[in-house]
Amino acid sequence: MPVLRSGSPHRSVRTRTTVAGILLATVSLLVGLPGTAGAAAAGHAPEPRHPEQDWAGSQIARHEGGGGGVLPTPSLAATVEGVDVSGHQGNVNWSGLWSGGVKFAYVKATESTSYTNPYFAQQYNGSYDTGMIRGAYHFATPDTSSGAAQANYFVAHGGGWSKDGKTLPGALDMEYNPYGDTCYGMTATGLVNWMKDWFATYKARTGRDAVIYTSTSWWKQCTGNSAAFGATNPLWVPRYGSSVGELPAGWGFHTIWQYTSTGPTVGDRDSFNGAYDRLQALANG
Repeated sequence: MPVLRSGSPHRSVRTRTTVAGILLATVSLLVGLPGTAGAAAAGHAPEPRHPEQDWAGSQIARHEGGGGGVLPTPSLAATVEGVDVSGHQGNVNWSGLWSGGVKFAYVKATESTSYTNPYFAQQYNGSYDTGMIRGAYHFATPDTSSGAAQANYFVAHGGGWSKDGKTLPGALDMEYNPYGDTCYGMTATGLVNWMKDWFATYKARTGRDAVIYTSTSWWKQCTGNSAAFGATNPLWVPRYGSSVGELPAGWGFHTIWQYTSTGPTVGDRDSFNGAYDRLQALANG
């Protein structure tokens, strides 16, 4: 039987095969590790793990306090009472809310590009059927996908708009990250650009400038108090106290104020800053 010498082709093939196997295993391991080139190539955080627990204001009381049913200070200015709802409320008694004076509603439709509210039809159509002016909102997770991708997903799953006099423009919910870093691991410039992408895509799809839901404290911390949206996007601001308080930069007034998260029947109660005909004007564009 011939003896294989150190330089024989058989050993070279076996050595190359072994080295290739080691390299393949190493690459596979790296792809699975956070902070590696493989993970960076994916470029996004995991999809939301508990989207049914994320709604407009779900993180506000947690980070800013309040939420305990403080009624607004009486004012001579005209206002319209509203609510906002999401999947965690299930089927909503819209006729009861209407009888209690609620005239408009915002309904969570989507989150990221993976979640749709399973109660959306009952909530969105039910509010409309009782006579309310209603709109849909999207809970943003800027670290999971692009602004354009999330705006397109929102429009495709209930966030569109029609000029029927009863549909409000869609709203983008920008608040504290329920899954980690407050500002989604992004710079102020990165977050502002993400929102610009979302708003531009939404307007291209619907013809409307969307509403933005955000708190002054989060806005200052995460966007550097950007004034980039005040001239175009109506402001829906949460503050659980007797007055709306300081507004984010760029806005001289608010359009909607979420003033409590513990209201009767439905917790999240809102006040439109104007008379009913102004609410109709917002719906009609």
